[in-house]
Amino acid sequence: MTPKVLHYVQHLQGVGHVIRSQRIARALAEDGFSVTMVLGGLPVPGILPAGVDRLQLPPLKAGPNSFRELLTSESAPADEAYKTERRRQLLDALDQVKPDIVVIEAFPFDRPQMHFELIPLLEAVKSRADRPLVISSIRDILQKKTKPERDITARDLLLTYFDHVLVHGDVRLAQLEETFPYASEIASMVTYTGIVGPPRVTTAPDERFDVIVSTGGGATDGHRDLAAAIEAKPLTSLANARWLALSGPYLDTTWNDSLVAAAASNDVTLRPFVDDLAQLLAYAQVSISQAGYNTVADLLRTGCRAVLCPYAGIRQNEQTTRAFRLRERGLATMVADAEISPRAIADAIECALAASLPRTALDLDGAAATARILRQLMQQRA
Repeated sequence: MTPKVLHYVQHLQGVGHVIRSQRIARALAEDGFSVTMVLGGLPVPGILPAGVDRLQLPPLKAGPNSFRELLTSESAPADEAYKTERRRQLLDALDQVKPDIVVIEAFPFDRPQMHFELIPLLEAVKSRADRPLVISSIRDILQKKTKPERDITARDLLLTYFDHVLVHGDVRLAQLEETFPYASEIASMVTYTGIVGPPRVTTAPDERFDVIVSTGGGATDGHRDLAAAIEAKPLTSLANARWLALSGPYLDTTWNDSLVAAAASNDVTLRPFVDDLAQLLAYAQVSISQAGYNTVADLLRTGCRAVLCPYAGIRQNEQTTRAFRLRERGLATMVADAEISPRAIADAIECALAASLPRTALDLDGAAATARILRQLMQQRA
């Protein structure tokens, strides 16, 4: 019998949650699982691998001032009717797929604004005679909460509704107890999968670039980082090299004209997005990027020299923590959020070029391990 997985993913700003989840979905499909991904954010073209079914809910995104402000794709406030329709489609998917496993990305450690549909989903799962396993799928470093009650709520929801927590990280880089204060109370539920890295690069890209500047989805200060990196080009020893800048699919369009002009004047190729960043990094001399989970996984897999400019918006510390730890291990050079400028990035590029190529023993095969772990959990339950 082919095990069936219903995999829920809600991205509100960038595309990182979706990228990590689609890597896991690919590994599950390759391992013989039937996978249906339920996507709740703005559509990301071409994101799903072959063999994975897709259900796109009416999209939601975060408002400009708060993650709790939920907007439709037309930037209108999501009213109760809109939420009710999403909830109906999600519950219908549960009835139609009849999954053996429900994987929920980020929740309940994050996404409290999605209680309106996830609590009814979890209640429906709990009431089924053929109740599927319920898995929480999270990255290695969580965003620390300013309100302690949110961690308490997460713990209580885990103990009430969930069977297991998959932490997609390597304990040598980060451990759950560092960012979740109740980790000891759920320790028996937790398994580390390793970092969900990209597949190993086996072919060269059609075009090669010496420097890759990327901003992930582009929604988190991407314009500022991109502009500073482009202006850094003539200040470096790679001024005559080939540079590619990736703006990300969600970069604020008001910045497009200025970025296009800056790229043209500095002879930098500017594109919105590429399907396989790791393939480009494998043949580049240096990368300039934020310190999101997936970009870092790509850098570790390819061994590309890295200049990390971690996003550090209001109460955001996850990327800074990741960048610090990589710098401590000699795996990256870092420019702090408050220090970003063309000169600072240029100096960091020279520092990265002078260093040895980064090599790591961190486990980057978290996607394949996730498939193995889910099979083991099903066997234990049987």
